[in-house]
Amino acid sequence: MANFSKSTVPQFSVDVYQNEFLPEGGRDVSAIVTVTSTGGGTGGAGLGVSGGFGGGTAGVVIMVDCSGSMDYPATKMRGAREATAAAVDTLRDGTSFAVVAGTHVAKEVYPGNGGLAVADARTRAEAKEALRRLSAGGGTAIGTWLRLADRLLSSTDLPIRHGILLTDGRNEHEAPEELRAALDACAGRFTCDARGVGTDWEVKEVTGIASALLGTADIVADPAGLSADFTSMMETAMGKGVADVALRLWTPVGVEIAFVKQVAPSVEDLTGRRTEAGPRAGDYPTGSWGDESRDYHVSVRVPRAAVGQEMLAARVSLIAPDPAGGDPRPLSQGLVRAVWTDDLAMSTSINPQVAHYTGQAELADVIQQGLDARKSGDRDGATAKLGRAVQLAAASGNADTAKLLSKVVDVVDAATGTVRLKAKVAEADEMTLETRSTKTVRVKR
Repeated sequence: MANFSKSTVPQFSVDVYQNEFLPEGGRDVSAIVTVTSTGGGTGGAGLGVSGGFGGGTAGVVIMVDCSGSMDYPATKMRGAREATAAAVDTLRDGTSFAVVAGTHVAKEVYPGNGGLAVADARTRAEAKEALRRLSAGGGTAIGTWLRLADRLLSSTDLPIRHGILLTDGRNEHEAPEELRAALDACAGRFTCDARGVGTDWEVKEVTGIASALLGTADIVADPAGLSADFTSMMETAMGKGVADVALRLWTPVGVEIAFVKQVAPSVEDLTGRRTEAGPRAGDYPTGSWGDESRDYHVSVRVPRAAVGQEMLAARVSLIAPDPAGGDPRPLSQGLVRAVWTDDLAMSTSINPQVAHYTGQAELADVIQQGLDARKSGDRDGATAKLGRAVQLAAASGNADTAKLLSKVVDVVDAATGTVRLKAKVAEADEMTLETRSTKTVRVKR
């Protein structure tokens, strides 16, 4: 492992876990790449490679659903106002911010001048006063909210740009392709956490927004929980110290990339998000970083070779923009190797980290497949898939997912995946399982 970080910037490290041994003629190489960032987030002033929250280097836009359905029940609108006020209180001094009211159009609530305010005691108080005047009415067109957030965040030169989006309903007042176009336009320009309140929203819409904009998604079934959730979200956002970090994968001639996935803290397929970065190199976006660690699964296919040969299968680097505008800066790197052997035990051994995260990715897939089958009336298919999910969750120690599954199925035998579908399932429980299905548990090392 090589580390190019300096003491003046957050420290990034890359660790590679793999079984590099292949049988004669073997081609498939998998590795888990653990990336850890320290010293650039919550513990300091938030100054990083690209700046940090506070000090005029970062901005956040809070997008609040104000459509008519937010008045049913009235606790939703009240909870949204209180939650947004709590998030505003969490802003660090010097952070640029704005609040947007979202209906079938997007409207600036604060500061309302086409730009961003700078957080201090006065502007926080003004923003909270403006929030008291929020009322529900109109439709839902989330693409317009995102485009306004992008314009506001682009009004000043901010290295770190973040959005928080709350909705309670389906995106019924614009076509799906309009939302997709907005997400494509905003991708790479800011990150966004998305939350659904109540149970009348569409899970795949909310998770799709978070996925496209490299944020988190979750359900807040009870509006009373919004303030705590918004405060936690903003505190996490305030801890981001480095923006626009990319995972750069370089491969030798003849090596094919099968996939690149984030596998912890959640499963996110990055394969299709590659941008070319020179001969045989490509960048995969990872968004903003604070003090945290994430795991990535890299799978490549190498040329066949004879016993005794070895090669570099891939070089994985962390890349961040140069604050001075020069070439991107390498933060740390790790190497993925391939070694051909005739030792059967060595070549057939599966690295524990690779095995664990392969199971976690399958767990996310079978939950989605099982819930889709349940919704379509395919009880046998749902039972089989959700049973497999219970088995995987139990085997990997994913207690949180196992608990969510137990609200949808009666578990007869977790070890074998024997389950029965519950006759009645609360809508909030099913939506919580679907929303959190991609959350993974870290492997015990």
